[in-house]
Amino acid sequence: MIDPYDVFKYYMAIKLHFGSREYNCIQYHYKTSATQKSFYQRKDRYHFAKLGRKFDDTGTMIDFMVSQFINQKEWVGDMLGKESDRIYSEYRKRHESLTYLFEQDLRQLAEKVDAFDDLFCVPDTSPYPRVVAEHMAGSVLLESVVILNKLTGFMELADNSVSDPIVWPGLSRLIRQYDSFVSVDKDAARKKVLRTFTN
Repeated sequence: MIDPYDVFKYYMAIKLHFGSREYNCIQYHYKTSATQKSFYQRKDRYHFAKLGRKFDDTGTMIDFMVSQFINQKEWVGDMLGKESDRIYSEYRKRHESLTYLFEQDLRQLAEKVDAFDDLFCVPDTSPYPRVVAEHMAGSVLLESVVILNKLTGFMELADNSVSDPIVWPGLSRLIRQYDSFVSVDKDAARKKVLRTFTN
């Protein structure tokens, strides 16, 4: 069991991480301005106690919270229940098979474009880069988009070329901030890209 106040501190750090480009919870060791006073003033603090009882270690709890935030479950009360457990289970499965799933996504993407660079262009059919549009359509994992950005930095260009002021800012922030939680061997991933798009 993890102390409710500690759960709250990690929750606030991860919430700030996904809500701001300026703050990286890993770099700041999950430190925020959250205080015990602010915790005890919250009417929903019993949710933190309930969440703390689910975990024996902070690493697992952090993974759980990240899985919820990337699925737009940002209130602690929404992180409790069967759906949250299902989301976390699927998150773990994806991360355990990330190399394989990334390769599957690459193969699927290769069938839809003439060249690798086409993935990062904004097509006539969408206001977003092709690879992001494929993710939004449900055919490519968010993790694969993050890995491709790790390899190419395409989000810099995308932020300057996408004109959508409503959906894009939040989506761009999600892709960039999730980067800290997606571990990948970049050399191996680069080889998979070359193998897939040069055959």
